Amino acid sequence: MFVYDLGGGAALGPLEPWHAEQFLAAVDGDRTHIKQLAFAYHVRTVDESRTFLQRFADAHASDARHLAGLWHGDRLIGIVGFPEFSVAMRRCEIGVWICADFEGRGLIKRAAWHALDWAFRERGMARVQWTNLLDNERSRAVAKRLGFTLEGVLRKNFVPVPGGPSHDAEVWSITADDWRALNHV
Repeated sequence: MFVYDLGGGAALGPLEPWHAEQFLAAVDGDRTHIKQLAFAYHVRTVDESRTFLQRFADAHASDARHLAGLWHGDRLIGIVGFPEFSVAMRRCEIGVWICADFEGRGLIKRAAWHALDWAFRERGMARVQWTNLLDNERSRAVAKRLGFTLEGVLRKNFVPVPGGPSHDAEVWSITADDWRALNHV
């Protein structure tokens, strides 16, 4: 089991199906803030929460997706995950979320740094992608701070609300070479 200390009483650590109640509490407490994340519409009960986390656990077992929790003590305050993870292609996508009352503390940057370092150093990824909606300035700022390069805009690429409108999304990337250069590895 891994745990990375992020400072200020926060840590990046395991998020498993048996954390379904904590995950649901975090989603419920931040639902309006995370309305652009699809799981905000599909996780409304403990059973739905457990099912969501079990899907990640099953995908983790087959090395296809990975998910970790951002914890402040016993409270789940966000996630860092790889919703797409291909060892064969040596590429993945990272996604993050932190509860609104914990924004602005640098926790997402530090947690994402650990996740990226794992992806590049331990898993041999050649490229990691970061995607955010055009109006998500906080997400864009974290991508920049981590050293990602803006590749472009995917027009009408993201539908956060089932049956809702499509939104444009920015696509960022960082390569293993970029990571080594930035982190003097």
